[in-house]
Amino acid sequence: MKTVKIETPFIKLDSLLKLADLVSSGGEAKMLILDGMVLVNGEVCTQRGKKLYPGDRAELQGHVCIVEQA
Repeated sequence: MKTVKIETPFIKLDSLLKLADLVSSGGEAKMLILDGMVLVNGEVCTQRGKKLYPGDRAELQGHVCIVEQA
């Protein structure tokens, strides 16, 4: 499990995946999200611009990251 600290009120899902080093590019994030490979708070999410707030969690292929306020 990885914690990602943000200084803004929210972070978009594709940006979170890049910041957490779960993907190498925005294009890779987009494809994985659109393919239904990403879970947000336990549910499949296909919106790459989905806003995640502190306390939210995203999961990709068994790797979990949790958003926290910095």
